[in-house]
Amino acid sequence: MANLKETYAKEIVPALEKQLGVTNPMLVPRLTKIVVNMAFGLREKDVQKQLVQDLEAITGQKAVLCKARKSISNFKLREGMPIGAKVTLRGNRMYEFAERFFNVTLPRIRDFRGVPNRGFDKAGNYTMGMKEYVTFPEITAVSSASGLDVTFVTTAKDKAGAKALLEALGMPFMGR
Repeated sequence: MANLKETYAKEIVPALEKQLGVTNPMLVPRLTKIVVNMAFGLREKDVQKQLVQDLEAITGQKAVLCKARKSISNFKLREGMPIGAKVTLRGNRMYEFAERFFNVTLPRIRDFRGVPNRGFDKAGNYTMGMKEYVTFPEITAVSSASGLDVTFVTTAKDKAGAKALLEALGMPFMGR
């Protein structure tokens, strides 16, 4: 079975050229990176450590801690405290994650009817949030309920090009 990267090069690029009316294959939108972000806020160190380990298990790559930029006394938050973690996937790991995400993780969500169309920005990127990350097959036991955001960064110039690319890659949008 061919992986998503090979399928993109051999099948999706020619199809998108026809669909978008592009003559040069280098102008066809492509996926540049996937950013997986998890905000855990003010929690105990053990819980934070477990959440970061879960994020690393999901993505297969080491997570980077995101720290607070400002101190906010009402939230008992001090500058430099870890409040989240993120992973940026590129290359082969990006395509492997996307394939697992589209074909395994999303269908495991209860009452799943497709991802919403409203997650696009003006630059042609798509962001979606998940309330719980337990649908990932790498997660066996959940210590603390937490959500995560997945951002697909593309070279598309607009929403239409990005949606066409993500649909071709296998993203199941609502109301096809």
